[in-house]
Amino acid sequence: MKNKILCCIIVLLSFVLILEVSFHSKTNFSFDNPPQVDEPSEKQQEKQDKIIRVYNPTTTTIENMNLEDYILGVVAAEMPASFELEALKAQAIAARTFATYKMEHRQEAYDIIIGVADQAYNTIEQMQNKWGADYQTNYEKIKNAVQATQGDIMTYQGQTIESFYFSMSNGQTENCELVFQEALPYLTSVDSNWDNETLQNYEVTKEFSTQDFCNLLNISCEEINISDVNRTSSGRINTIKINGNLMKGTEVRKKLSLRSTDFVIQIEDKIKITTRGSGHGVGMSQYGANGMAKEGKNYQEILTHYYQNIEFSKI
Repeated sequence: MKNKILCCIIVLLSFVLILEVSFHSKTNFSFDNPPQVDEPSEKQQEKQDKIIRVYNPTTTTIENMNLEDYILGVVAAEMPASFELEALKAQAIAARTFATYKMEHRQEAYDIIIGVADQAYNTIEQMQNKWGADYQTNYEKIKNAVQATQGDIMTYQGQTIESFYFSMSNGQTENCELVFQEALPYLTSVDSNWDNETLQNYEVTKEFSTQDFCNLLNISCEEINISDVNRTSSGRINTIKINGNLMKGTEVRKKLSLRSTDFVIQIEDKIKITTRGSGHGVGMSQYGANGMAKEGKNYQEILTHYYQNIEFSKI
């Protein structure tokens, strides 16, 4: 009888020992070593919050912004709220892609600059001042475009593209290397016939006194002579000689604050320069995007027209 009791005790103790070993092997738990909760890394947290560091040259300050809030302010500043919703969606993705590219290639304490160097941006107060009584309607429309495309960017062969865009073409966009000195396979010249004479300010003439013209270009002013005008396949001026000085069309545009590099110079009692379109001409034409949207094209069709062979990805 005693032997039976002893056997039962041994079996019971063995069972308890097995349970204890199993428990420790599965949970690695002890009162001296409680289970640890994994904290998100700084990189994971930043990706989750989608923070962009924005430099304001007016205030010379850097502000950390939620990326989607920033994109809303960019769309409000960069594209008229009266444009079609699909065009606004295309603008939201182009702006988000450009911002993401800048974040991935950051070399300063900030990611991006407010202004023509990178992207324009409107605060809520600036939107209210600009839109007045239409503020709420316009704000909701742009917010809808941003939220409908939240996290969407464009990539080429798995890499975020440098998604340049501009206001209005002369009927065609421009090859990237002719403006930014680097050929990019997704930024080549395409048709943009939605940009044409039917648009307000498609053609604009600007006048200069002879002296102002010479001073701005830093040339001699005895006589104005234009020669050797070389245009790109899209009709924009690549190079031009003015009083014997060979200049890039982009240089002349910058020095004279012209709307585009598709220009014609007339020499009369004053210098008259007529431009077609507005902006550098590379990437998406904003007015062209709106023209496509009016024809029933969606934002993906708009973007794949202006940016060749791209794909859509999530950040």
